[in-house]
Amino acid sequence: MNFAGKLSSAAISLTKQEVVYDPAYYVLDYPGGDVPEGRGVCTDVVIRAYRRLGIDLQKEVHEDMTACFNLYPKNWGLSKPDKNIDHRRVPNLMTFFSRHGEIRSITNNADEYSPGDIVCWDLGQGLTHIGIVVDKKSSDGKRPLIVHNIGGGQVLADCLFRYTIIGHFKYTYPPGAK
Repeated sequence: MNFAGKLSSAAISLTKQEVVYDPAYYVLDYPGGDVPEGRGVCTDVVIRAYRRLGIDLQKEVHEDMTACFNLYPKNWGLSKPDKNIDHRRVPNLMTFFSRHGEIRSITNNADEYSPGDIVCWDLGQGLTHIGIVVDKKSSDGKRPLIVHNIGGGQVLADCLFRYTIIGHFKYTYPPGAK
């Protein structure tokens, strides 16, 4: 199975865990820190799926922000990176994936979204969201399903075009891996 297939499977496996939506700030171990089991937000789905493949986005994002802090959004008034929260923010993940992954086209064509792709949305009122495209299809077979957490836990949903897409990425590790 290729990297994208492994990421899709890892994301789907997360839907078997019960998770309460919890955006609280936590002090985390570093590297390899995670919010308490049974807690999380949309970014934690992405972080946990990659962790199942041995990729620590907490470490990767923190190291990149430490080296290039000026390239990351300043939405939270921070003067330096924060290893506890930076990787749990959609705009930061978008910057990281833009820098170290492949930026893919934003389109309304479902065929352009492949298993293992990362999609980011604008929910309005300054809220952003992120999820992973998986290798399962909608009931009509026309759209790939997404694993995400928008408040109801880590779920598999037909929501690709439900919100305004603002980012579409593929990130493999090491970069370019198949």
